[in-house]
Amino acid sequence: MASSTTPVYVIGHKNPDTDSICSAIAYAELKNLLHGGGYCAARAGQINQETQYVLNYFQASAPQYISDVMTDVSDIDIRRTQGAAGDFSLKKAWNIMRALKVNTLPITDQQKLLGLITVGDIANAYMNVYDNCILSVAKTPYRNIIETLDAELLIGSMDAVFDKGEVVIAAANPDVMEDYIHEGDMIILGNRYESQLCAIEMNAACIIVCMNAKVSRTIQKLAQEHNCSIIVTPHDTFTTARLINQSMPISYFMRSEGLITFKVTESTEEVRKIMGEKRYREFPILDQDNHYIGMISRRSLLNLRKKQVILVDHNEASQTVDGIGFADILEIIDHHRIGTLETLEPVYFRNQPVGCTATIIYQMYQENGVEISHTIAGLLLAAIISDTLMFRSPTCTMVDRLAAERLSEICGVDIEGFAIDMFSAGSDMSSRSAKEIFNQDRKIFEVNEHKFIVAQINSMNTIELDEVKEKLIPYLKKKFDSFGVGMCYVMLTNIVKEDTELLCFGDDAEAVARKAFQLPDEMTDIVLKGLVSRKKQFIPSVVSVLQK
Repeated sequence: MASSTTPVYVIGHKNPDTDSICSAIAYAELKNLLHGGGYCAARAGQINQETQYVLNYFQASAPQYISDVMTDVSDIDIRRTQGAAGDFSLKKAWNIMRALKVNTLPITDQQKLLGLITVGDIANAYMNVYDNCILSVAKTPYRNIIETLDAELLIGSMDAVFDKGEVVIAAANPDVMEDYIHEGDMIILGNRYESQLCAIEMNAACIIVCMNAKVSRTIQKLAQEHNCSIIVTPHDTFTTARLINQSMPISYFMRSEGLITFKVTESTEEVRKIMGEKRYREFPILDQDNHYIGMISRRSLLNLRKKQVILVDHNEASQTVDGIGFADILEIIDHHRIGTLETLEPVYFRNQPVGCTATIIYQMYQENGVEISHTIAGLLLAAIISDTLMFRSPTCTMVDRLAAERLSEICGVDIEGFAIDMFSAGSDMSSRSAKEIFNQDRKIFEVNEHKFIVAQINSMNTIELDEVKEKLIPYLKKKFDSFGVGMCYVMLTNIVKEDTELLCFGDDAEAVARKAFQLPDEMTDIVLKGLVSRKKQFIPSVVSVLQK
């Protein structure tokens, strides 16, 4: 059963035909009715004219297009670590990371990733020796200093920034202090009135009074007059001096150049490869608008959620949606020969010798006592008519006929009249390119070490098939080498005459066809009388030759 967040895709073969599309829609609908949702009809290619006519006629939406079912970052559990502001103190960042038990903290501004800071960066910032100007160079907010020192601000503004001067400990008497205190410095001192007065008169930017010592009203008034802030901390001088560097903003120490980020749509295989080349523990994830959304680590890949699919109308590995090896196949519903597809675990596999996958889907509605809607009935009927060539194909069984008749009653469609209109819509090739015609219904097969393509074009019009032939021959002669197969066949099937003219491409293609159908050498154009089915008539004959 599908989860509420990750759908199960019900999907047919590449270059989908009417059966592939309609069966996917109908079976997804059945699964949703039985299990309360979570199943999504999908397709692995473009919809042909015949199928589009069917969808328009029954006012059904096309299934979602999916180019592949490889896992991407969205299939990983992304840790939704909230981004920190760049003015957070080192101490605050450290405490956040300890609380979250993470090693890396993202720095963001309005969802935009500014940089990253790690536990190691904070440790280096604390352990490295800096000069006493580092707090002002880092432009440290007074708010951070007060927070880090658990202090109270007596005089001054919380929003001010310490951006000029040194941090000095006033351990000497006032006479000596005059030699090393400069305008704008921050002075750490105790409760000695003379020292406090000297620092203010030397135009210090701030005095930090330790041990919660009381500050006289006179000193407070003088500080106000000299624009000198007064901070009072409960810590002693040593602790204050040790802690104050932790108040610096993380933006000063963050890494902002050369960040390794991943988009939420990126392939996990690519992510895994990059992770293996980098020594970082964690990586930020961005959405399509480059907004930060969370973090992942190498460990995140261990709990990868594979995409879940149900295959309809095929079970050949070469015909499946790309990336099927990275997905979990839950079910296969088909009416073709058992092909080359392998699964890691047992699956529900329903394969019946009928003329159409839609016939099997119709049976499953009946078996589960689910009422078939007008739209679903129309789609299933169209699929059966299409795949059986209006019951002319030798693959057609009485089960197909009976299913079509019942579906016709449900949707109120006359079979013969609808079939003529549907086939006419599908065979209108005048405005289509050779590439579009060739790709509308082609499948790749593998037998032993032989790999070949079989495309089929159905029409009720001999003249139209001749025009298609004139378009395809030059195109396929030019493009054949780019297909990556040894042979290519095109079946030009005349539904009315119930025969097929066969076009052969590849060194061995014609010889295999002549042997498969025992054709005389003098036959120039290969016309196969009574052959209309790719599945039941053409493929078995070719396979028997290739297996020998």
